[in-house]
Amino acid sequence: MNENFVTMRYIVNDVQESLDFYTGHLGFALQAQAGKAFASVTRGATRLLLSSRTSAAAQATPDGGVQEPGGWARIVLVVDDLTKEVERLKSTNVKFRNDIQRGVGSSQILLSDPSGNIVELFEHTEHPHTP
Repeated sequence: MNENFVTMRYIVNDVQESLDFYTGHLGFALQAQAGKAFASVTRGATRLLLSSRTSAAAQATPDGGVQEPGGWARIVLVVDDLTKEVERLKSTNVKFRNDIQRGVGSSQILLSDPSGNIVELFEHTEHPHTP
């Protein structure tokens, strides 16, 4: 296992559908796949583990908690030109959860993967000059 990766895991409804989404739309590359239960994709130093509900990582916890797709935890992907990236993704019918939000020093937007997990696209913008 490469310890230089920042790794996160999403529970997904369909590993292949999620794999196609992340590799086809967001520039990830397939690292490993175990049938319909699991896939690992990478983009730079980011590794995203895609686990179906049948994978060991998605089993219920002893207190009965069930791991499910969705929620507000999210992976943040830095892009160079947010407006251009949003236009590109909208042309492929990717589902966005909001419009571009612009703030001091950054802009961001949220989109959903096929299982409802959130992906944030983030662009650094110039910081205002202070006297």
